[in-house]
Amino acid sequence: MVAKLTKGFWPKVARIILRNRILILLGVVGFTVFLALQWKNMRFSNTEANILPDDHPASVQYNAFTKIFGEEGNAIVLAIKDSALFTPENFNRWNTLSKQLEAFPEIDYVISLENLKELIKDNDTQTFSMEPLIAAPPKTKSEIDSLTNHLFNELPFYDNLVYNPKTGTIQTVVYLDKDIMNTAVRNEFILNDLAELVDDFEQETNMDVRVSGMPYIRTWNTKSIVDEIGLFIVGALLVTSIIFFFFFRSFRATFISMCVVIIGVMWAFGILGLLKYEITILTALIPPLIIVIGIPNCIFLINKYQQEVKKHGNQALSLQRVISKIGNATLMTNITTASGFATFIILDSDLLREFGIVASINIIGIFILSLLIIPIVYSFMPLPKTKHLKHLNKKWMDIFVNWMENIVRNHRIAVYITTVAVLVLSIIGIYQMRITGSRIEDLPKKSHFYKDIQFFEAEFDGIMPMEIVVDTKRKNGVVKPATLKRMDRLGTVIDEIPELSRPISIVDLVKYSKQAFYNGIPKYYQLPTSQENTFIMNAVQKSSTEGTDLLQSFVDSTGQTARLTTYMRDVKIDRMEEIEKDLQEAITKEFPSERYDVFMTGKALLFLKGTKYLVKNLLLSLALAIGLISLFMAYLFRSFKMVIISLVPNLLPLVITAGVMGYLGVPIKPSTILVFSIAFGISVDDTIHFLAKYRQELTAHRWHIKRSVYAALRETGVSMFYTSIVLFFGFSVFIISSFGGTKALGGLVSATLLFAMLSNLILLPSLLLSLERSIANKQVLKKPQIDILPMDEDNLKDK
Repeated sequence: MVAKLTKGFWPKVARIILRNRILILLGVVGFTVFLALQWKNMRFSNTEANILPDDHPASVQYNAFTKIFGEEGNAIVLAIKDSALFTPENFNRWNTLSKQLEAFPEIDYVISLENLKELIKDNDTQTFSMEPLIAAPPKTKSEIDSLTNHLFNELPFYDNLVYNPKTGTIQTVVYLDKDIMNTAVRNEFILNDLAELVDDFEQETNMDVRVSGMPYIRTWNTKSIVDEIGLFIVGALLVTSIIFFFFFRSFRATFISMCVVIIGVMWAFGILGLLKYEITILTALIPPLIIVIGIPNCIFLINKYQQEVKKHGNQALSLQRVISKIGNATLMTNITTASGFATFIILDSDLLREFGIVASINIIGIFILSLLIIPIVYSFMPLPKTKHLKHLNKKWMDIFVNWMENIVRNHRIAVYITTVAVLVLSIIGIYQMRITGSRIEDLPKKSHFYKDIQFFEAEFDGIMPMEIVVDTKRKNGVVKPATLKRMDRLGTVIDEIPELSRPISIVDLVKYSKQAFYNGIPKYYQLPTSQENTFIMNAVQKSSTEGTDLLQSFVDSTGQTARLTTYMRDVKIDRMEEIEKDLQEAITKEFPSERYDVFMTGKALLFLKGTKYLVKNLLLSLALAIGLISLFMAYLFRSFKMVIISLVPNLLPLVITAGVMGYLGVPIKPSTILVFSIAFGISVDDTIHFLAKYRQELTAHRWHIKRSVYAALRETGVSMFYTSIVLFFGFSVFIISSFGGTKALGGLVSATLLFAMLSNLILLPSLLLSLERSIANKQVLKKPQIDILPMDEDNLKDK
């Protein structure tokens, strides 16, 4: 019944399209203008990707932390490692830079040599006061040497905060206003004001300033994504147009196809604006993806048109058959491709859900565009010239098809042996894969900000904040000696982990207070004894600097909850898990659960949890894609055996790619796990085309199996080769990306699609021939629910 409806549906669609050409073109133009007007709603992401759902325990803990202490990732750090800094002119110029930064309204406060304060005991008031470390700009080298000697050797509180005593590196910490952290104001300040100040300083002093911090990295990361969008679009258009022209040798066909995909790109940006989605590292890939996926539609439609013209030379009939015979096949293949992307919609990650929604909508959109524009535009043009049809008789394509047919006909045993060998090797490779990766691993390796990250890791042990929150369950419980000692012992454990920086907490402030109490003697930088504690803590609580409580950064307003802040180097996930385990053991040992609530949080830990969560859900997405497309194939062919046969040549390339990843040391991470769902949704298109043609040939050849397989191979082999080559080189465009994840996505999808083409052209027909008795019969190969490739009228007459 469905087949009958379908059979009448597409000729009707063809008549509607060809009889309403002007109206449809005006409709396309109007809708394109409407979507172009939505571009104003597009905005680039200023926030970090929301990987974990809001109800995930790690998200709940992080939100609890930020509610008390605010967002922790708002610091930008500037540093210089150069002995030339310690001359009066350069030293004072560095301090001037700090003053200039502090004057900006986007800055909350700055910690630098220029405004560094020293804790001094006031014997008269029995309090502590904060006195400037630098009372007046130093005028001589000896003054600077005296100052730095005092700082490096007598003020351990600032160790790893503003200086590294081993290398002499000086650091300035700039804290952004937390209200602008996730806005475009942050980007404007960092890209314009901060960059200008730093450039001026470097030109005047001839010294290299290193800049980093999470806001800085996020801003430059966003800029790199924006810069690459145009590069990808131009690259995809250039590559696909060259390949298209090489195949068709027609400027007209190439120009029409480019117009179709360019409109598709305009729609992609318009839909992003219409849905008010931010442009992220994933949604930025959609416009070039539309180009790469849209060109195969153009190939199928134009190739069919030219075949029909060559057959009978009737333009109207050719255009009608293009729509009625290829429309259904391209719809089916675009649905399966869209399904591969649509499976991301079920995930709790906003990043992937938005990517899945926009990608799947635009894949169907590019199908509609190609089905409407190509026949209509060709209807206004003269028939293709003979030279435009020469590509249909290329000798090298005949050689390629003959080679495939020869392998399938005479070397099936070798095909199976090779398949099993490759499968075994791939499985061995899969066992070498690891779920790993790091927060900055995929960042552009050659960028200045990536090199600066490495600098800060070497000098200050990392830039990714990690927090430990200690809730004492009682007011002012933090300042109790027992709590301080427990926090100090935990801090020692943290300090002994090489990937973590020295932690900063109220413990350091209390130690500094004791040092100040004993007139600044460095050996007294330690926790006070029970006898000393009462006086020192009372003095700390009474002391203030510019009206700001000294405890504010480390303890909440009630004195019940404290934080320990450390910074983590760029480490792999497996090492990060080991660090988390070690810290959790130390926390459990030092803080009894009946007296304390202690948890770890921070951006570094959220990345660990988010990556594991994402990989788990992406595996679920892949399983759903396979299941969904299997159901689709079952509906089409109404045969469980045909579903199994169709899955084999499409799952094998995924296994091979996974094995290659294992051998090459490419880890499983969000950017690489995406490959499998995308590649599977695209590669199954070839299987649908081949099996549909095979089923059609069986009927035409009265169930003569071998003849049908070879006919289907010859008929679909050329189109499958064309589209696979376009997809291979199209996805290869992403290899030029400076982002490791995007580069891996492009390379792995390209490789998988190449494996899939060979699998569908060689393994699939081999299986059909070997299983001919159990597969190729009317009981198994029932009439499809949908006539994917309706029979040609010419063929029907012959029968």
